[in-house]
Amino acid sequence: MEIYLHNTLSGKKELFVPIKPGEVTMYHCGPTVYAKVHIGNLRAFVMDDILRRTMEYAGYKVNQVMNITDVDDKTIRRSQAEGLSLPELTKKYSEFFLEDIHKMNILTPKQLPRATEHIADMIDMIDTLIQKGVAYIGNDGVYFSIKKSKDYGALAGLNMTDQMCDSHSRLDDEYDKENARDFALWKFTTEADGQVYWDTPFGAGRPGWHIECSAMSTKALGPTIDIHTGGVDLIFPHHTNEIAQSESATEKTFVHYWLHNNFITINDTKLSKSLKNEITLDEIIAHNIPPLAYRYWLLTSHYRTLVNFTLESLQASASALDRLVAILSRLDKEEIKDKKVSDDYKKRFEQAIGDDLNTAQAIALVWEILKDDKLSNAEKKAAVFSFDTILGLDLVRASALYEQTQRLIQENLPPEIKDLIHQREQARNEKDFTRADKIRDEIVSKGYSLDDTPAGAHVKKISK
Repeated sequence: MEIYLHNTLSGKKELFVPIKPGEVTMYHCGPTVYAKVHIGNLRAFVMDDILRRTMEYAGYKVNQVMNITDVDDKTIRRSQAEGLSLPELTKKYSEFFLEDIHKMNILTPKQLPRATEHIADMIDMIDTLIQKGVAYIGNDGVYFSIKKSKDYGALAGLNMTDQMCDSHSRLDDEYDKENARDFALWKFTTEADGQVYWDTPFGAGRPGWHIECSAMSTKALGPTIDIHTGGVDLIFPHHTNEIAQSESATEKTFVHYWLHNNFITINDTKLSKSLKNEITLDEIIAHNIPPLAYRYWLLTSHYRTLVNFTLESLQASASALDRLVAILSRLDKEEIKDKKVSDDYKKRFEQAIGDDLNTAQAIALVWEILKDDKLSNAEKKAAVFSFDTILGLDLVRASALYEQTQRLIQENLPPEIKDLIHQREQARNEKDFTRADKIRDEIVSKGYSLDDTPAGAHVKKISK
């Protein structure tokens, strides 16, 4: 299976060729654990999950690392606001994060290093940069000199002029600065930090945000990795600065393929904690919408497209997923264990996913399979269940659970309703659709909903 990925660095789709045959190293920018992640964050994590599942489906051994940022300005401020120690606060929100990705059926990353566990690695990297003359000690911290970095800004398509590089202004760890300047590797402790600091040869303090990922990635995966991912908002300055400090320290290429997912907007405004318009998974669940319906909604768009979130579109996805599960649960109970997946559909699915993780095309293919009269029910289920190892909609479990639930519902229907359902099926088989419609109206008039699917009629009592 060939896999093509859109590499942000080149701006092109490129055939994926791993550094080491048969293995993939990938690093994902994970959560900053000072609040619950919002649905925009979850889009990135779903992309990471699809990427991992695709590589494993293709037969690669995947070494996947996602960091947890548990020390920075935001975590310190939030710990003080909540009256918790930094470890207490970050443990609390780390657990919330793991709960959310579990609900989204995101495979737990194979390594989840925490920044505070790798302070020594960060100190070593900073010391190396100082010794190489690309970092310097200022009054309030240690800074990286971007004019000493080769091709600084290439990932973001920036053309850094000498005047910009010589400026004395500095870019801090926030996202809202317009111009690139020297950035902090280490921040000397201040009164506002409280007791959050570490002693080093160059001064007591704490790491800058960018150095955390460089140190953790290098420690876990080595100086050069196959793939690094994150949202488009991380291209600059975070990933740009990661490249600069990592390659200056190791004198090797840091990453071969950079993947970035696009934003989710609400009313055409970017989702952001700073704008206070973020939506959490808990809020979706509060609307009686299952978390996997949100995953389904994400998969219906390519990860690189800008998508606008509405409750109505999410509800439509919930209905579509429910219908998908219902159809699968009602297909004839043929044995699929040894059933071969259609070569044509397998090839088309792999082409879709191999084309820069085109999940929207893959979802469309799933529906095409279910409508294909040339396939047996067992062939349909075998194909869809096989493809779901990448899509991650948990269709095997969901369809089995749905079948059990519906069996109980149907068994508890009144005899009168069961008889009407049987009469309607006879009318439909005889192509007497006028009579079938009248029987349907009678069933509905008695307080039941009726949903026709390719696998049969679904009837249930309407709650009042």
